[in-house]
Amino acid sequence: MTCNVVPNAIFKNGNSIPMFGLGTWNSPPGQVAQAVKDAIDVGYRHIDCAHVYQNEHEVGEGIAAKIAEGVVKREDLFVTSKLWNTFHRPDLVEGACKTTLQNLKLDYLDLYLIHWPVGYQEGTELFPMGPDGKTFLFSDADYVDTWPEMEKLVDAGLVRNIGVSNFNAKQVQRVLDVARIPPATNQIECHPYLHQSKITSFCAEKGIIVTAYSPLGSPARPWVKADDPVLMDDATVGQLAKKHGKSAAQILIRYQIQLGHVVIPKSVTKERIASNFDVFSFQLDEDDMKQLAGLERNGRICPESSAFGHPHHPFEKEE
Repeated sequence: MTCNVVPNAIFKNGNSIPMFGLGTWNSPPGQVAQAVKDAIDVGYRHIDCAHVYQNEHEVGEGIAAKIAEGVVKREDLFVTSKLWNTFHRPDLVEGACKTTLQNLKLDYLDLYLIHWPVGYQEGTELFPMGPDGKTFLFSDADYVDTWPEMEKLVDAGLVRNIGVSNFNAKQVQRVLDVARIPPATNQIECHPYLHQSKITSFCAEKGIIVTAYSPLGSPARPWVKADDPVLMDDATVGQLAKKHGKSAAQILIRYQIQLGHVVIPKSVTKERIASNFDVFSFQLDEDDMKQLAGLERNGRICPESSAFGHPHHPFEKEE
């Protein structure tokens, strides 16, 4: 495989983030530590995590093993995690961050995000469900009150950069209106079936880097239906893969990088982890980019529909 040099995106504060990383959402238990080790061996230096994925302890094992082996030093890695929805209340933020650090076996995070603008009822349940069994129980906490606590994590040295995830343009602006430290990134679902041009343009205007999750269309998502379109099987993607002698996944990852987005595809398979990384030896041309842009269908994979009705739901009124 070609020796790859991963480009960095530069945050508005001057800090940098590798434009390619390993996603860990929906990675099967028992396989995550090995996936992290395989990724680091291949050359990945950016690992994307979250408390709600319930596998940060495994990510921590993988990172610790590679540091112990001398393959990497802590400062070589860029590790992201996210504040879950049940910890939006200001007094819970620091404790949640410290739990994540303990699980990851780290002294600091390179990036910490508010995972969703929607706060859930505080407690031990990650997804507190109402009596109807369909709708989550909500918190009264407002993310603009959460944000100053995120800033304090930077002040305390627990976190190097802070940002948001799944926020729409109005919600990002509300954070900017109160921020002493503006968000460095907005991590959002982004792929050719969902370009999110409104929020990506807004973030570019404000100097906020976009991180694209589910760049391959999350074909293994738990709620997938048999008749859902499969991005990886799209004819246009297949034709471009054939043209460049690459896989569909490599085309889709390269697309996000050329859009200027940080991209975090998930895999636990060593071969795919390596293949996904091999995207720096070719370029999509202008016509390729236009063809992929033409696949837009507002095909949101992660609508968080059980949170519909919350005043801060990001998609319910923003489509």
